[in-house]
Amino acid sequence: MSSDSTTAGDPAAPPATTLLRFATAGSVDDGKSTLVGRLLYDSKSVLADQMEAVEQASRSRGAEGPDMALLTDGLRAEREQGITIDVAYRYFATSRRRFILADTPGHVQYTRNMVTGASTAELTVILVDARNGVVEQTRRHAAIAALLRVPHVVLAVNKMDLVDYREPVFARIAREFTAYATELGVPEVTAIPVSALRGDNVVEPSARMDWYGGRTVLEHLESVEVGDGAAGGSSRFPVQVVIRHEGERHYAGQLLTGRFRVGETVTVQPSGRVTTIAALDLLGQSADVVSAGSSLSVRLADEIDVGRGDMLTSGPRPPRITREIDATVCHVADAPLTVGQRVLLKHTTRTVKAIVEDIPSRLTLDDLSQHPRPGRLVANDIGRVRVRTADPLAVDSYADSRRTGSFLLIDPADGTTLAAGMVGDSFAAAAPASAASAAASGSDADGWDF
Repeated sequence: MSSDSTTAGDPAAPPATTLLRFATAGSVDDGKSTLVGRLLYDSKSVLADQMEAVEQASRSRGAEGPDMALLTDGLRAEREQGITIDVAYRYFATSRRRFILADTPGHVQYTRNMVTGASTAELTVILVDARNGVVEQTRRHAAIAALLRVPHVVLAVNKMDLVDYREPVFARIAREFTAYATELGVPEVTAIPVSALRGDNVVEPSARMDWYGGRTVLEHLESVEVGDGAAGGSSRFPVQVVIRHEGERHYAGQLLTGRFRVGETVTVQPSGRVTTIAALDLLGQSADVVSAGSSLSVRLADEIDVGRGDMLTSGPRPPRITREIDATVCHVADAPLTVGQRVLLKHTTRTVKAIVEDIPSRLTLDDLSQHPRPGRLVANDIGRVRVRTADPLAVDSYADSRRTGSFLLIDPADGTTLAAGMVGDSFAAAAPASAASAAASGSDADGWDF
């Protein structure tokens, strides 16, 4: 558990141009939406007409004052039930940082929504009710944050006003949660005592909890260091579109990790062809160096066959070229995922046909035990799968790269997303040396049985 008294005026704070993606999670009625609403309202990120609509809706429900939860519970069904049933995304900014937040539901049956919201998050705020402490759903959300390798976790011990702002209550909950999260492998936990309803330690420090000397929620969000090292190490550039201009071929897309330099040697995956970068174009201007996160076009020195779905790579750690993928998946569809099922696998900009060869285990989030050979996964299940693809893919372990180590399984009949996957550290079989050797395994006429 970490504590820091740095304030919003800290000169060492990150520049306002930085972006933080974060998600909120917690049990039903722990106050997630209220916390987010308070965060938006107290940081002056709510428009006048939005606040007027919230006040009107609050009066119609008999509330004495504005219900901050309504700022994020945007669906009519959510407002009527007083719960969050979908992921509510909000965008706001302060003078120090821009934010994309995902307010996720707390019900067990909406676990898949929490996975969706946290899959791209660099920080997750997990709320607990100070009266109830760490409960089963708290552990479930901590396990998902660990599984998705969210680098920063904030434990917001909410409703401190209902336990008379007592420090021992906060300290006990913080110790219990931190011990559990550390066991799961969560790298950093910051515990903050708050009252979202009254605004204590959300944006402004609380005079009622002078025993707490750490940051408020907003101060922590503004100052936490973000970035997973994408600007360093090996480079990954999935080609999204090929542009032909004045007899030259340019390859457009987003540089997911690393850096590209003019004159640098790159490998085209999965073919293994080697060439060099002849030119880089960023926002219509030539550039010598481009860093991760930038959308750009690349011109290569050699005329080689490169198309959408291919990946330009460089650096000391090449991706694994394979048709056998062992992964952890969260099943998000209502229809089950079964052994032998034919699916589409979407990895970065490449989509290939695939078959679910095996489902070795299903994770029981309550006690983190493994249920062997379940045969299928149903909605909200998390389990291990082995998938065989028709064509080779250039993948990284999810532990090394959340961008190139993740994929989607899609129903080929109607395009429904079935599962979100995270490539494991081990693979079912050694990767083929090239696309030619991978293709040597063959497939039938429709490309499914391989």
